[in-house]
Amino acid sequence: MFDQPIDWIIIIAVVLILFGSTKKIPQLARNLGRARGEFERGKLELEREMKSAMNPQPTETPVNYREAAKNLGIDTDGKTDEQLKSEIASRLNDSK
Repeated sequence: MFDQPIDWIIIIAVVLILFGSTKKIPQLARNLGRARGEFERGKLELEREMKSAMNPQPTETPVNYREAAKNLGIDTDGKTDEQLKSEIASRLNDSK
């Protein structure tokens, strides 16, 4: 019998008219609108958080081995990142 939302709205309006005043109906409508807006904002925020949790961004920043090697005074010409990485590691271990 009360399957549609309009049925509930009519029932609420009748109850308000019988037990309250007709001045309260616009106030109730405004409050319901605000509540729905808050609900929608909360729902969107939750969806955004769920999406970010499902697709985490990489937390590590990529290392620029060429720049790090140049800062340590290592020649970078013709060397791969792996070679630079091992030279940087050995240079840092030697400085300890």
